[in-house]
Amino acid sequence: MSKRRVLELFYDVVSPYSWLGFEIMCRYRNIWNVDVQLRPGLLGGIMNATGNSPPAMVPKKGAYMHYDLLRQAAFCEVPLKEPSDFAQVMFRKGSLSAMRFVTAVQMMHPEFLEPVSRELWVRIWSEDKDITEPESILEAAKKAGMSEDIAKKALASISSPEVKNKLKETTENALKYGIFGMPSIVAHINGKPQLYFGSDRFELLAHNLGEKWYGPVPQKSRL
Repeated sequence: MSKRRVLELFYDVVSPYSWLGFEIMCRYRNIWNVDVQLRPGLLGGIMNATGNSPPAMVPKKGAYMHYDLLRQAAFCEVPLKEPSDFAQVMFRKGSLSAMRFVTAVQMMHPEFLEPVSRELWVRIWSEDKDITEPESILEAAKKAGMSEDIAKKALASISSPEVKNKLKETTENALKYGIFGMPSIVAHINGKPQLYFGSDRFELLAHNLGEKWYGPVPQKSRL
């Protein structure tokens, strides 16, 4: 049997395209011969370090993004909706506290990493709710199945040097791979890392992995 290839998925819950990529990758991890490793990082740090600009900052791109997100969300069957104040969510509030919490969960209770990440996306990109206040983060953790005690301990650790350094380390590792935005997948194929940016490169990724692509909602795989 061939060795399982490692796919590292770098993401930030402030990024709606990251949610789409995250859900597709979660669907395919048991279909393809791969080991998916979730890498929560800080999109703001990536953008600042690379000199990249959010597409919404360019008027024409921002207008396109509005429709593109809705089309992709419907195509991928992800209940994504644009928040009422896009600029407030993306540029003024950001996701530093949320991603530190996700990082703390990864370090302390990795079994909750996937559901916690998903519930934070649901709050911001489906329910138009806050993800920056402690109460908001704890509500997402509760919906993800974490007990109040465990969630509060994880939240209390987000200002610790260990958690801060871990998030910084993941973000710096992303930069070493040449990542300039999220979501980004680093596929380790034949001992070499290959970078795939965005939530619409899965068909190409499948081809290079020698796997089959059944679309974003892979019903065919269950036939």
